[in-house]
Amino acid sequence: MHTEYTRCVVVGGGPAGMMAGLLLARQGVEVVVLEKHGDFLRDFRGDTVHPSTLRLIEELGWIDEFLALPHSKVTTISVESPAGRTDFADFSKIGGKHPYIAFMPQWDVLDFLAGKGGQYPGFRLIQNAEATELVRDGDEVLGVRATTPNGPMELRADLVIAADGRHSAMRRSAGLQPSVSQAPMDVLWFRISRLPDERLTFLHTGAGFVLITIDRGTYWQIAYVIPQGAYETVRDEGIERLRADVSAVNAGLGARMSEEIGSWDDVKLLTVRVDRLRTWHRPGLLCIGDAAHAMSPAGGVGINLAVQDAVAAARILGPVLRAGLAPDRRDLDKVQRRRELPVRAVQLAQVHMLADLYPKNRQTTVERPLAARVVRRLPFLNKWTAWFIGVGLRPEHIGAAAAGAGVGTGRRTGH
Repeated sequence: MHTEYTRCVVVGGGPAGMMAGLLLARQGVEVVVLEKHGDFLRDFRGDTVHPSTLRLIEELGWIDEFLALPHSKVTTISVESPAGRTDFADFSKIGGKHPYIAFMPQWDVLDFLAGKGGQYPGFRLIQNAEATELVRDGDEVLGVRATTPNGPMELRADLVIAADGRHSAMRRSAGLQPSVSQAPMDVLWFRISRLPDERLTFLHTGAGFVLITIDRGTYWQIAYVIPQGAYETVRDEGIERLRADVSAVNAGLGARMSEEIGSWDDVKLLTVRVDRLRTWHRPGLLCIGDAAHAMSPAGGVGINLAVQDAVAAARILGPVLRAGLAPDRRDLDKVQRRRELPVRAVQLAQVHMLADLYPKNRQTTVERPLAARVVRRLPFLNKWTAWFIGVGLRPEHIGAAAAGAGVGTGRRTGH
């Protein structure tokens, strides 16, 4: 087995892993990012870039180049139900230079971040490299083992950042067990062509489903939200029921769906999982993003919380690694304590505060959730719902520390 040494190994080339890798390399830390796929072209991934993330890109000086990538903008999230329409979140009221959500294909976001990372001499991205297990000495993590196109590799490092998603192999290898909340829904994803200048309300409720429409320019990305575990029931009802529900929301959309969605092969199931690690770290290992806390798709906040984790990790741990130290438990715990409150708050809102938005069965019509009813009565609150979704509690900044200022409490290593 080929063995190499580096300061930091990041497992997973998603938003959390790529942002953590490039920010550490920006500080002069040698980083290897392992990505198990050969490219970033996966469909129906989290594609919402919130104001908090846009502000981070601006702080890095890349915002004009970033916004030159294909995207659409949403300034208002509206809920359409049998009781009427509610503008649930109005991002135009929150201020700042980018008061909107940018819908941008995640592969474009990741290609952009990978390109920026590649401009730093310490950044190295290895694709088609799947990390399979941690290298451990007792409770201490010393690195990872991975399969690569050039054969098996053992990569030793002062720190392993696990950013390999909600089914994290690194989390499992470390023996870290998440606490799981009852996920309120599953999601069926598909796409339907979009007519020029066509406009649709973002969210619709119906009998046993919620329909979310995302403008992708030439097509609509559709999320058909169903009760948790109801996929087999939906399939048994037939593709015709799915088409009928879409037609009930918009007849033109339903007509196109009949032509474009031929079978269940054109529909992708996302089984929703909501969980959170009690402890995000072991000596030599830190979990961030979905590896530390899997989120519901509600609000599209997952990608942005993952990026915020990465910024906090780089700001707190980068100076330690740059000084030739390995982060100790106190350093790693600083990251968790910094990010845990925002994660808990969002998961509470997703699972409980919006619970009556989600379909409970295939017969009952989904009503407007309590939160939306309150906003309908008190419209000024849609500024604060937009702020909670788009900015959130404890938003991160790149900061002076990310440029190498300050050193933490880490332990000296032999590298």
